[in-house]
Amino acid sequence: MLGVNANGNVNTNVDAQQKPAALELDAVTYRRGTKQILHGIDLSVGAGEHWALLGPNGAGKSTVLAFLGAVSFPTTGTVRVLGHQLGRVELAALRRRIGHVNPRHPLRSALTVREVVITGATGTIELPMRWAPDEEQIKRADELIDLLGLTDRADHVWPTLSQGERGRTLIARALAGDPELLLLDEPSTGLDLAAREQLLDTIDLLETTHPDLTSVLVTHHLEELPTSTTHAALLRDGRLVAAGAIDAVLTSEHVSTAFDHPIRVGREDGRWSARTIRR
Repeated sequence: MLGVNANGNVNTNVDAQQKPAALELDAVTYRRGTKQILHGIDLSVGAGEHWALLGPNGAGKSTVLAFLGAVSFPTTGTVRVLGHQLGRVELAALRRRIGHVNPRHPLRSALTVREVVITGATGTIELPMRWAPDEEQIKRADELIDLLGLTDRADHVWPTLSQGERGRTLIARALAGDPELLLLDEPSTGLDLAAREQLLDTIDLLETTHPDLTSVLVTHHLEELPTSTTHAALLRDGRLVAAGAIDAVLTSEHVSTAFDHPIRVGREDGRWSARTIRR
């Protein structure tokens, strides 16, 4: 059912919230200098759901993701992550419960795949100085490397990896700390067609291997949505266009509104597509 909330934002209320909320944004705004980035965002993500945040450049997707990752705070409103309100929780402890996949991973050293995955357990970019992983951490890293199909690359160093191999390595890294929440920030960036499909297959695999994991994926493109995506939120100019169960949100009408362009949305075998409506 489509409605308008108290902030004037169009939203969907297509299914009653059955699961406890893993993420909640209540009347959230964000201002950077004199520019208003977000305008009264209300959003609730249930535990174990798999969400996509979609919208054009500048819509506010990355800003919302920064709140969910407990790395940024709203100007006004309330953000709750895994049951804890930002501003009233120890951030370091909260962040250890969150896995973050960023294709622009700022690694400077020539670490191996195994070492990069292990940094997910330490919560660092580089391996900590004067520290060595124990046998359990190495075993866990190797299990994840095998799960993501990287066993033959485990000892290869970061600069020699393809973009697709880096993407799968970063997912393994994000899972190394056994997170409750997985955030994927445009994970298909820079991938060719085959690498993108391999990455999406990997994300879909998590529905079976990590059934309790909650995830939020940011993208501009419907074609980059895994089949396991259960819910979606569309943003435009810092406002919520629609949010809820994916079938009710990713309609031609809603997507056309979000991207300010006449778009026909399609779905086949669980995968989404978007084409211009020719008049």
